[in-house]
Amino acid sequence: MEEKVQNEEKPYKCDVCMSGFTRKESLRIHMRIHIGEKPYKCDVCMSEFTRKGSLRNHMRIHTGEKPYKCDVCMSEFTVKGHLRDHMRIHTGEKLYKCDVCMSEFTVKRSLRSHMSIHTGEKLYKCDVCMSKFSCNGNLRSHMRIHSGEKPYKCDVCMSEFTQKGNLRSHMRIHTGEKPYKCDVCMSEFTLKGSLRRHMRIHSGEKPYKCDVCMSEFTLKGSLRRHMRIHSGEKPYKCDVCMSEFTLKGSLRSHMRIHSGEKPYKCSVCMSEFSCKGSLRSHMRIHSGEKPYKCDVCMSEFTLKGSLRRHMRIHSGEKPYKCDVCMSEFTLKGSLRSHMRIHTGEKPHEHKHLNVFYDT
Repeated sequence: MEEKVQNEEKPYKCDVCMSGFTRKESLRIHMRIHIGEKPYKCDVCMSEFTRKGSLRNHMRIHTGEKPYKCDVCMSEFTVKGHLRDHMRIHTGEKLYKCDVCMSEFTVKRSLRSHMSIHTGEKLYKCDVCMSKFSCNGNLRSHMRIHSGEKPYKCDVCMSEFTQKGNLRSHMRIHTGEKPYKCDVCMSEFTLKGSLRRHMRIHSGEKPYKCDVCMSEFTLKGSLRRHMRIHSGEKPYKCDVCMSEFTLKGSLRSHMRIHSGEKPYKCSVCMSEFSCKGSLRSHMRIHSGEKPYKCDVCMSEFTLKGSLRRHMRIHSGEKPYKCDVCMSEFTLKGSLRSHMRIHTGEKPHEHKHLNVFYDT
């Protein structure tokens, strides 16, 4: 066995990268990096390694052996180097510094990943969709989108997640934890992104703009729903009558016609309504509020529809036509009354009087 040369001399030098070594054997092993030689193979997964020690460390993945333990928090590690890196969390030691912005890091790989912010370099590429990433860990997480792998499972409801951070956020549903608070109105949120979106209410920021009509929206989802007005898309269909709707909420409200459900009750007269908007409109009867005003004659109305019908007096519009004599009417109810001339119907003889809302 060759003696180690004293005084830190490194007489054995690599001709390729100029690295120096104290022992000839170390140089020989190092050369395998350049020639691609990997003489040590894992019998379980066929992975190949340049060094015998690397194979030995790798085998612990299959055996589950973790011989290196942290004396502070009892965390266990497969490789001695990982324990060494971990100990810096407890000591606060940060050996690796960015020359550009002076940020400091506990482990070398964190600095390497950080440097890509300054260089814009993305060395790791997805073979499926060609997306590029600055660090291997991000690529590894991304690959789960394609593989469908969800290694992180909720112990409470068994939901599965591709990323550890997503599981951590999900757990707040069960714990009720809301760590993100609005400084303006003190509202609390489970997710940082939810707080960020909420803050736009206070700032008035509307970053999402419609390319067709230039309407602006606070949320991306609101823009997406708005676009259906222009596209005519109605993805929500009633299973009973096949009516189609742009919004999920509209379908939900519509289904109450079939179910007869009326969850909104007037606290004054106990009238019940199938949708919240109807209750809101109804409450104006009690409050006397008339928010809709005619720009021509200043008449005021409780309902938007009432103002719309009133405007036909000024415009002369008569959208309802009799198929028998071609007479035209401003209101649907007027046409309905007129039709009795042709049918001979006498509504006062009816046992029950049906009340209609004109449109």
